[in-house]
Amino acid sequence: MSRRPRLLIFSLAACVPAIGLVVAAVPGASAASAGHPSARAEATVRALDYLRHLKIGQHGPNQQVTRQTRSIEGLAQFQSTNWSGYADDNTRGNTYASVTANWTEPSATCTSTTSLAAFWVGIDGFTSGSVEQDGTLIECSGGSAFYFTWWEMFPTNAIQVVGQTLRPGDHIAASVVRSGTSYTLKITDSSRSGDSFTTTQSCSTCVNTSAEWIAEAPSNGSGVLPLANFHTWTPSSATVKSGTTNGVISTFPDDEITMVNSSGQVKAQPGPLSSGGNSFTVTFVRST
Repeated sequence: MSRRPRLLIFSLAACVPAIGLVVAAVPGASAASAGHPSARAEATVRALDYLRHLKIGQHGPNQQVTRQTRSIEGLAQFQSTNWSGYADDNTRGNTYASVTANWTEPSATCTSTTSLAAFWVGIDGFTSGSVEQDGTLIECSGGSAFYFTWWEMFPTNAIQVVGQTLRPGDHIAASVVRSGTSYTLKITDSSRSGDSFTTTQSCSTCVNTSAEWIAEAPSNGSGVLPLANFHTWTPSSATVKSGTTNGVISTFPDDEITMVNSSGQVKAQPGPLSSGGNSFTVTFVRST
């Protein structure tokens, strides 16, 4: 979508900045007005306009962290202020050429507080300053939820919102595929074709040193925004390619990332990888 706010990984291993999604409130949207079709359409237009003018991607400097030993097939654990999920890293010198996953769009429970949740797959960001990614976004404003599809090449472009008819329960397939310096970003909403897209972008400086499957609390210039209550998000059928090897999340060095607040309280908790190494569930715990 646009440039990413920083992802501060500060826990158990060498922390690296990553990306985040930046969004904010929908001016004028309310639970009452959003209930009327024409009023909701107007609120959606305002939401779209606001998102299209946001920039995400303020990356902080790399931050050394303490490593925690864990002996689950070499799995490393991290804590982040805005990410929850899994990342494959380059501790064995891996570079990545594709990342995919499918999911059913979660349904948010919204309060009067503006909150957001983004779900995406991507290359880079965990151990580098660029990110090539796409996914879905929930924005809660005035007690109502708005759902979008998007893509972003940070830091080249601002957030690119594509679909505004996304709904909870829609079946999403997301992928980022690299060929040389060319990246094909694709989202398919099997329920609503207007949310689907394919775009090919180029990046000659991207290093391709990580692949991610992430639920994120978007950020803005003031910091990480409240996380929308999405209940659970379950990416499945996840694949990843490094070199000539096609695999799943667990095929390559993988890192489990838990989202926490500034006090260390868990905001979103990833569960263990499935026995096939290609699926997991992130559970919402708290908004802030």
